[in-house]
Amino acid sequence: MIPLAHDVLIVLGVFALFQWTFDLTVLAALLAVIGYSLNDTIVVADRIRENFRKMRVGEPWDIINESIHQTIMRTINTSGTTLVVLLALYFFGGEAINNFAIALIIGVVVGTYSSIYVSANMLMVMGVTREDLMVPAKEGSAEEVEEEQPPEWLNRM
Repeated sequence: MIPLAHDVLIVLGVFALFQWTFDLTVLAALLAVIGYSLNDTIVVADRIRENFRKMRVGEPWDIINESIHQTIMRTINTSGTTLVVLLALYFFGGEAINNFAIALIIGVVVGTYSSIYVSANMLMVMGVTREDLMVPAKEGSAEEVEEEQPPEWLNRM
C-alpha cells in the first residue's frame, strides 16, 4: 500500500506545487496511476516471491536484487511504450485532455520508480525471509488426508 500512496501523493504534490487545475480528468488519471502501479508492483513482488522459493542460497538482499534485475527490462519496456502513447495524448490530444495526460505521465514515471525501489525496500524494512514466502505444508500426513468425495447430487447424474 505504501508504494501506491507514494505514487498518488507525488502526482498530487506536483499538481499542488505548480498550481495546475485539478478536475475530473486528473482524478481519473490518479485512479489509472493506482492501477498501473499496482500491476507493476505485483509483477516485481511475484518475481521476488518466485526467486525466494527457487534460490536455495543467498541473503534476502541478494535475492531481491536478482529479482529486480530480472524484471527491470520488462518494466522499462512497459513504461516506455506507455509514455510514448501519453506523450502523443499530451501533444496532440488538445487542451481538454492535457491535465489527464500530464498526470498519467508523472504517475507512470513515479510508479515505475516505486514498484522497483520503494516496494523492494519495504520488503527489506519488514525483514522478509525465505520462510515467510514458502508454501505452507499441508496438515496431516498423506495417509491421513482423505480423498474428497464428489457431492451426492453428482453421483445421481
